[in-house]
Amino acid sequence: MKKKNKTIFICHSCGFESAKWLGKCPECNQWDVMSEELVSNTSGRKNRGVFKTAPAKPVPIDAVDLKDEKRLLTHIKEFDQVLGGGLVAGSLVLIGGDPGIGKSTLMLQVLNGIAKHNHKVLYVSGEESVKQIRLRSQRLEVGSSNLFVAAEIDLEIILAMIDSTKPVVVVIDSIQTMFSSDISSAPGSISQVRESALRLMRVSKETGIPIFLVGHVTKDGAIAGPRLLEHMVDTVLYFEGDRNHIFRILRAVKNRFGSTNEIGVFEMKEKGLLEVANPSKIFLSERPVKVAGSVVTASLEGTRPILIELQALVSSTNLGTPRRTILGLEHNRVALLVAVMEKKLGIHLTGHDIFMNVVGGVRVDEPAMDLAIMVAIASSFFDQCLDEATVIVGEVGLTGEVRGVGQMDKRISEAEKLGFTKILAPSSNLKQVTGIQSKAIKLIAIKNVTHAMEYLF
Repeated sequence: MKKKNKTIFICHSCGFESAKWLGKCPECNQWDVMSEELVSNTSGRKNRGVFKTAPAKPVPIDAVDLKDEKRLLTHIKEFDQVLGGGLVAGSLVLIGGDPGIGKSTLMLQVLNGIAKHNHKVLYVSGEESVKQIRLRSQRLEVGSSNLFVAAEIDLEIILAMIDSTKPVVVVIDSIQTMFSSDISSAPGSISQVRESALRLMRVSKETGIPIFLVGHVTKDGAIAGPRLLEHMVDTVLYFEGDRNHIFRILRAVKNRFGSTNEIGVFEMKEKGLLEVANPSKIFLSERPVKVAGSVVTASLEGTRPILIELQALVSSTNLGTPRRTILGLEHNRVALLVAVMEKKLGIHLTGHDIFMNVVGGVRVDEPAMDLAIMVAIASSFFDQCLDEATVIVGEVGLTGEVRGVGQMDKRISEAEKLGFTKILAPSSNLKQVTGIQSKAIKLIAIKNVTHAMEYLF
């Protein structure tokens, strides 16, 4: 008797499998995320790809030779910095972002930078034809005889293409369009995405070819497909930014070969994405002078200090529940700091709407922003502007104390480069920076929020 194919239900959020439909996934506790898929009995047994190697044997870890291991540079400094200094051989990198944000544009420019240095690269698109890719490359002024392009969704054909071409780097745009004949479900389904990513991961590890997987995102901003996809890859990059703004931020949320806090800043132009070498200068270029509610603070993204402007607007309201509109900051963190202001400073904000924004579309969640957030709110509430040459840094506790922050020397150095003359910082950081403090910038030690408000207002 011929066995029938069975039907299972898979959660498209975490990949949990169930024999019956469930309204709520028991693994990730999300509602209405189970979808029905047909599982073939021959799935995963045949056509495992053109790459076949001998069974792996365990070796002592200190016997592994790393002398010739060098990272491959893309020659785009912002991109290399986010990766941790370049591409590691055999790495699998997943890059996600909103539609139209510039993922495909960035990938073409990355491959072009590698191809210009006599390296053969391959760009496989499942969403565009070869002519469409060529039209976009002309606009971006991307062109090299070492840059090969193909329009294909069949995974077996793509694997054979990699085997015959032998590129140094491969880009799959996008992983949701890939199709394997081993799986009977449609392209974009959880089974197809998982199987395609697994096969590509095996190819990357066996051949040492770095592979980029471009991924779609859901309405919540997460990469579409099972959560297993992010666990399988070595690096997960998110391309952030508003399509109505010219700035794009590439952020690493997972990186086995580098820091997970690094960001790269790009500016969208007619001819593609351009690197922003000094993000602090760009973000502060249109800063208003002598305006209440505007504060400059120093955020640390990975190893890079960035000066950003926080703006706050406090206005009275007749509504029973005042509004709290927060852009670029964590909403709960701002609510906590407002409560500290009411309790420790006696500033009654219950009958006031509070609007906060991080200029430039940047999103920051570092605790070192706490004191700057409180000062911006107080400045707008009292309608008093601050000294434009002052930077404010510090973490605030629930009792109103100002706690120390990490790598204060880098924050001071960045502020000094841009011409700031004062920094309000936690007193516990004073010992760390006394050796590097220069005459061009003055460090003002702050013990608690009351001390900071008395000094500024």
